[in-house]
Amino acid sequence: MIISVSPHIKSRETIASVMRDVLIALAPAGVAAVYLFGTNVLWILCASVSFCVISEYVFQKVTKKRVGVYDLSAVVTGVLLAFSLPPGVPVWMVCVGAVFAIVVGKEIFGGIGYNPFNPALVGRAFLHISWPTEMSSWVLPYSNLTSASPLSVVKFGLNGDIPAYLELFFGNVAGCIGETSKIALLAGVVYLVMRKQIKLLAPFSYIITVVVVSLVAGRDAVFHLLSGGLILGVFFMATDPVTTPVPAKGKIIFGAGCGILTMLIRLWGGFPEGVCYSILIMNILVPFIDRATIPRRFGA
Repeated sequence: MIISVSPHIKSRETIASVMRDVLIALAPAGVAAVYLFGTNVLWILCASVSFCVISEYVFQKVTKKRVGVYDLSAVVTGVLLAFSLPPGVPVWMVCVGAVFAIVVGKEIFGGIGYNPFNPALVGRAFLHISWPTEMSSWVLPYSNLTSASPLSVVKFGLNGDIPAYLELFFGNVAGCIGETSKIALLAGVVYLVMRKQIKLLAPFSYIITVVVVSLVAGRDAVFHLLSGGLILGVFFMATDPVTTPVPAKGKIIFGAGCGILTMLIRLWGGFPEGVCYSILIMNILVPFIDRATIPRRFGA
């Protein structure tokens, strides 16, 4: 059986124009992150973006490939990686994660369009596995007070109040830099939809599956939708045209698989959050999903 790999981007637009729209869409969440967690967020963002761009440039120069840093894809990877990190993470860790995301998560596979995994999530997973303590240390907005994340409070029964829905929606909770303010993220989603840069089949399938599994398990579906990195992952990572299926049926299957795995990890796995690993696992299955769902010509 022959299973084709990426790229799967078919558009008259340039990669740079698509990435520019994604960066514009991420801007509200970036502003919210600085407002909630302080100016240290800017150092993390700058370090992540800078080392993503530098490592891509150096790798392409050393391997004598066409230098493609001007397509802004490395910048998007840097922003998404930073958004998926705790606000107190050491800057040196950010730099290590950025290099790993670009070199191991993207360039060794051939660069943009050929990477089977979302590079930002590859970088985050590497940091989480390598330095679990630093990657699980949270602070409350507007202060340097340490606090457990809402998902950790619920999963492990830690001391702390479970935030109200409005607090989760506006971001007044402990969490990763770019994931807490759902209203800011959704503002970016509206922009991407208006620009026709994302298709909503996979996100809707992901969200519906999370709701169904939550209800079947007797858990609070709204809490699970608004907690952790679900909204960030659903709309900005599970919609990546390179690492997600092409056919409509494939997108639905991909989203449902992500939703099931996310809830399995959250409810019964070893980690309080499952968005990162669920998307990476489903990335592995994308060629098989494409193969099974791509429309066949009559008589073929």
